[in-house]
Amino acid sequence: MNELAVRAASGIVMIIVAVACLWFGGWPFRILVAVAAFLMAGEWLRLTSRAGAGLRWFGLPYLILPVIGLLLLRDSSQGFALTFWTFLIVWGTDIGAYFTGRAIGGPKLAPAISPSKTWSGLIGGMIAAGLIGAFVARHFDLPAPCVWLGAPLAILAQAGDFFESWLKRRAGVKDSGAILPGHGGALDRLDGLVPVASVMGLLLWSGLL
Repeated sequence: MNELAVRAASGIVMIIVAVACLWFGGWPFRILVAVAAFLMAGEWLRLTSRAGAGLRWFGLPYLILPVIGLLLLRDSSQGFALTFWTFLIVWGTDIGAYFTGRAIGGPKLAPAISPSKTWSGLIGGMIAAGLIGAFVARHFDLPAPCVWLGAPLAILAQAGDFFESWLKRRAGVKDSGAILPGHGGALDRLDGLVPVASVMGLLLWSGLL
């Protein structure tokens, strides 16, 4: 319970900071994104310190694409709402998967990579993201794809989580860092946002949103 309380408290603080910077936009949001990218880059270098050049250089697109995606989203005509929707999809996936997985349990998704992840957690995360995505999209009158994209993007968010878990297992560490109480490092907290922000930015840039 103490660990959950610390995790919840620090998570609430992070959400407040993120939403405040998102609301103001401009330099506050750019600074937030830059700080997050800087912290993630340092953790990436530590996690891949003994890896080959290919994996280490993969860090460039891994870190740059979500940064570009978030900036494109925030600078769009519905910047606050569209970026807020993107955040909510990732947060909804994490929360839905966490509580559903703990409540139901059941078969593991990929125990060799992440022993705690279950199929029930994935489904719970998809349902949560789907419901939140549809509700927020209709409330803010976002582009039609946002009404149904929540659940598919939840799968992508979980894939990002698995990829980071694989990196940590490969490096022999439990967390990517210790800067966030109850959450570990920046990569631990943002691993799901990386692929979701990248795809959302791509969809916006291609004119599909």
